Amino acid sequence: MNRLTRYMLKQQLIMMVFVTLGLLCVIWLSQSLRFVEMIVNRGLSISVFLQLTSLLLPSFLTIIIPISLFFVIVFTYNKLIQDRELIIMRSAGLNQWALAKPALIVALLSTGVCYFLTLFYLPYSYQQFKELQFSIRNDYSSVLLQEGSFTDLDGLTVYVREVGRDNELLGILVHDSRDPDQQTTMMAKHGALLRTDEGPRIVLLDGNRQEVNAEDGTMSILYFDRYAVDIAHSAEDPTLRYREARERGVFNLLTGTPPDIASNDIGAFRAEGHDRLISPLNAIAFASIALAVLVSSSFSRRGQTGRLLIAIGVMVLCQALGIAMKNLAAKNSALIPLMYANAFLPIILGLYWTFRGPQIRAKRAIAEEAEA
Repeated sequence: MNRLTRYMLKQQLIMMVFVTLGLLCVIWLSQSLRFVEMIVNRGLSISVFLQLTSLLLPSFLTIIIPISLFFVIVFTYNKLIQDRELIIMRSAGLNQWALAKPALIVALLSTGVCYFLTLFYLPYSYQQFKELQFSIRNDYSSVLLQEGSFTDLDGLTVYVREVGRDNELLGILVHDSRDPDQQTTMMAKHGALLRTDEGPRIVLLDGNRQEVNAEDGTMSILYFDRYAVDIAHSAEDPTLRYREARERGVFNLLTGTPPDIASNDIGAFRAEGHDRLISPLNAIAFASIALAVLVSSSFSRRGQTGRLLIAIGVMVLCQALGIAMKNLAAKNSALIPLMYANAFLPIILGLYWTFRGPQIRAKRAIAEEAEA
């Protein structure tokens, strides 16, 4: 690796880190806003808040890293073109491989990081997030009971009109649909949230319990002075629950069968598994698009605005097609090859245009620069 390659590589790596961190902070702030109210009004600790929000970040990093890399490459090579450095490098005998090599090295490093995230860290972090969420819902259930809004607690829908002094609950409505055949609705003027050894419970005072008979449609009403509703999700180990797609490893997503995976979820889980294998390649694909547009181009006194817009448009199109293909493949597994085509075609065409196209226009670029 010569000095010029190390210089360009260092620039791109430093910019890559700062751009990625900047975008990550913006996304973290946007995602954490929905949890801020839990700290202000509900007493959730800062440490739990930070842990909860940070566990969501790996799922965003796999999208942020390729996009950050694209804009870093676009900015770096556009600056080289504007400062006439790219023309000088070509005049000094550097071929297309030497010019594109730093960007491709950063792309390969980014792809490796994305594979680590999608194959290993993402399932772990999301599983930790779900377990922490389970703990919050059982140990900090008062955090989830928002005034004037319906709160879904896995089969229990709870509405609290107002939270009074000493966490007294006023105007309570609880709809229990955990047993689809015996759904009940309870209403009470006031009550309280209590923590017991079996988990949190809502104690309803001065209310009624309504139940509809599924066979004849008749409704029975029971009036009570005191009634306790268990709102703990489960007394079992939370790790034994049905895991979502993002909590599972790629092998399980691609090979799992019922009852481990619900029959109606198999298509979506298979698409998620293939997407885990494909999405890291976006780093190389987006880098190839940027190189094809900028490194293969000659100097123009009119500027690079048109080329930059083309590069951004192609990148956005590839990203949108990737999302669309995943959604379609979840419904029809025969469309999974299109997901791979959408990942590999930009790489193949971009690298081909980068290394073949500019050879035709290199002399013309040097002549135009000499005239300038």
